[in-house]
Amino acid sequence: MFGVGRGTSAAKRMPWYVYLALKQLFPSGRRFPFFTLISILGVALGVMLLIVSISVMGGFQREIRRMIVDTQGDVQVRAGGLLASPEAALAAVDTVPGVAGVTPFAEGVVMLAYQGRPVFPAIQGVDLDRVNRVVPLDRYVRVGGLDYLDDDSIILSSQLAQAIGARMGGRVEVTSPLLLERLNQNEVFLPRELEIVGIFEIGHQQLDSNTVIVTLRTMQDLYGLGPTVHGLNVKLDEGLDPDVASRRINAALSEVAPGAYARSWMEANQDFLFVLQLEKNLIFFLLVFIIVVSAFSVTSSLLIAVVRKTREIGLLGALGGRPREVAACFCLQGLIIGLTGTVAGLGLGFGALHFRNDMVRVFTQLTGSEEALVRFYQFANLPAHLAPGDLRLIVVCSVVISTLAGLLPAWRAARLKPVEALRNE
Repeated sequence: MFGVGRGTSAAKRMPWYVYLALKQLFPSGRRFPFFTLISILGVALGVMLLIVSISVMGGFQREIRRMIVDTQGDVQVRAGGLLASPEAALAAVDTVPGVAGVTPFAEGVVMLAYQGRPVFPAIQGVDLDRVNRVVPLDRYVRVGGLDYLDDDSIILSSQLAQAIGARMGGRVEVTSPLLLERLNQNEVFLPRELEIVGIFEIGHQQLDSNTVIVTLRTMQDLYGLGPTVHGLNVKLDEGLDPDVASRRINAALSEVAPGAYARSWMEANQDFLFVLQLEKNLIFFLLVFIIVVSAFSVTSSLLIAVVRKTREIGLLGALGGRPREVAACFCLQGLIIGLTGTVAGLGLGFGALHFRNDMVRVFTQLTGSEEALVRFYQFANLPAHLAPGDLRLIVVCSVVISTLAGLLPAWRAARLKPVEALRNE
């Protein structure tokens, strides 16, 4: 093995090209080299931006999944029109392995008026005996409670109640589209008057501004559904694959409800989830170029070092250093820069995530955009979640790109012939 002369015991134990790579990046007795600082900082900034961006996108995906599952269950069963035999379907789904709960629902749109102020919210009819097994409505009712809901009452979403000035104990008039059908038949269909017994808030702007909840019987009366419903929401045991469960449910429903079809929350929202994943991938692809640009700066700096130290490289070859060892010296510099920059970037990225809401709050206060942020992007606090797979991908890309940055200088240094290099002026 090619030696490095006298030095510490640690230096004697490591290969000479490893020791030389470390000494060139972090020379002793001098201030931290500018080239090393800029190279590490470039990689660190790229990693930090990747960590923050991918975490925020992952946070949005997780929040959307939570809201979908909390309001619709893991699997939803629907028919082509109405589910004609809900009791038989409920019994069949209950027997499927992995099903933790199932509840029927009916939904639509109504006209709601409070003190002469009309709005047109989405309405959801729920089975009070079953709904909490699937949808945790109790968790989201901020005022009043689900226990007070009956066939003559209603629960409003928070922003809807605020928009029309509704208060607990007030009464609203609810008119369904069935009114038009009855008028065509020369029948009178009066609006239904319901008491406000609760106000709920899920944390999603669209749901909190345009949704009301009534009992399933009230909804069936408003829409003239009789004993039928629009579908079933299903809650699964923790860890069970929703797609696998939906196939089991479809098999169980094939005899009792031939027209019904179960879809997992992922299948039902696959277009929207695809767009989210596409945005996440595009952000990752674009931000990786920050690391690529920093890698080019590493390459150019190492190439300059090869040109400036041509005679020293020739001397290493004359003393017995093999071309591959000389090449390894420069490849290792790229690897060390990548590892150091990645560690620094992880620290900066997770630090920025820790203070993300404070930074967003300062930004919105300076620009006066807090209301717009809630209205259009539907969040006040920035969600964040970094999957282990995304973290591994960021670390691997950063280290690999930085290591590849040292290949061209390494190849150039390995090609230098000792005799010609020693003649270099």
